[in-house]
Amino acid sequence: MSQETELKLSLPKRAVAALRRHPLVAGAQRQGNAQTLDNTYYDTVDLALKARKVAVRTRRYGRTWLQTVKCAARSTGGLSQRPEWEGPFDGAFDFSAVDDATTARLLARHQDALVPVFTTRFRRETRLHRNAAGSEILIMIDTGEVLVGEHSAPICEVELELRSGTPTDLLELACELARTLPLIPADLSKAERGYRLFLGQSPRPQRAEAATIDPAMNLVDAFRELAFSALRQWQANAVGAMDHEDPEFIHQLRVALRRLRSLLRLFAPALPPGFVDDWNEQLRDTANRFGDARDLDVLHEELLAPVIPDGLHERPGLPRLLEIVARARDDARAQAARGLDGAGQGRLMLAFTLALHTLPSNSLIVAADLTTFARLQLGRLRKKARRRYGDATSLIPTRLHALRIALKQLRYGIEFFAPLFPARALKRYQDTLARAQTTLGFLNDVDVARERLEAWAGDDTELYAAVNFVTGWHGPRYARLRRRTLQEVEPLLWGKTPWA
Repeated sequence: MSQETELKLSLPKRAVAALRRHPLVAGAQRQGNAQTLDNTYYDTVDLALKARKVAVRTRRYGRTWLQTVKCAARSTGGLSQRPEWEGPFDGAFDFSAVDDATTARLLARHQDALVPVFTTRFRRETRLHRNAAGSEILIMIDTGEVLVGEHSAPICEVELELRSGTPTDLLELACELARTLPLIPADLSKAERGYRLFLGQSPRPQRAEAATIDPAMNLVDAFRELAFSALRQWQANAVGAMDHEDPEFIHQLRVALRRLRSLLRLFAPALPPGFVDDWNEQLRDTANRFGDARDLDVLHEELLAPVIPDGLHERPGLPRLLEIVARARDDARAQAARGLDGAGQGRLMLAFTLALHTLPSNSLIVAADLTTFARLQLGRLRKKARRRYGDATSLIPTRLHALRIALKQLRYGIEFFAPLFPARALKRYQDTLARAQTTLGFLNDVDVARERLEAWAGDDTELYAAVNFVTGWHGPRYARLRRRTLQEVEPLLWGKTPWA
């Protein structure tokens, strides 16, 4: 068995020529001529191998045939490490070299039932890069397509495969290439893309993953694990938003960035000076590019859409108001699409991934108990929320919004540290916290919408009447929820906690 360590980057086909001309690529040693690789992936009819994250592939280049078995591994920032077994193929599968017992049993059980599922065909150019420290990295440029019957999907990517050195060497090379090239970390393997095409699956907005830390971790390792999770959410939704119009991709992208910023503040005592401020600023600036698009989606879907049925939209001024909102939303979505800037997103993701891999530690951080740290930090967030609660008793919208933000930070903290505390009690607390946040979120949405709609109406009396109608339509619910919101929050901030 060999351990494959690689970093996969996607790029537009128009940028391949510039990639070849880059000094680090042009100066790397050619590894023979470019080759056309024909690959066939096999599985059972019910995709038993896919279900267990195992891929079986045959590859032909020239007159040579190879058989490869790979086990899937979680990829973050395009970087992955996975076990691989490769050998000659003579027309019949031979899995005797697979020395992982679980994988070997799976293949033996299904060997006679394997059938072709999809193919890939691409041209590969390979060069060998050596850095100043002596590390060796294969640079492989692949252009071609994934094929399933009459359906196809393009392949245009560069794989950096480690021959000797450390994964950090791959990230440093990728960051250097990304300075001038539109490279985006790609976490999906060719096999995963083939299965998606075979099953007719489109990418879906990715929500936050459940935390997987454990009490034995030191603070830096726990932070890194949680940050990698948020990075995967950011990356998947950024790529999805570039190719699809579903506004949920932008929303989940912003959620990922908010979670990363909360995580930075939460673990600040264990992180290097300047690291938190620097990355908090960069992530904030990135998230701000997409704020208007999300706010206008909420305004339309949550506040205007309920008013439209039953002929209510025929009231004077309301059709014009709806047109104004629709145009503003389209403009904001277009602005968000421009703000995605694949090259800029790719550079930032790679730089952040490298920063996570190179985080320093010390004996004090290693000795600190993660569960004790979690209790202290959750207690700090709860105290902050108590202060915001005291301010919010005035029911002034800006102070209610500040309370909402404090509760959101507390919720993120609980989600990050969830594996360290009793699940059942934590779930009850989280459910109550989520309900309170939803209430405060609706109040804030109405307040923000009112200001925005009134600004659009200006001195137009007909439009102003339409704005009053919309806000008045939500008025009874707004008044009811505003009266009871502090009652929902109080037990969370002064009652018993599951982490005490």
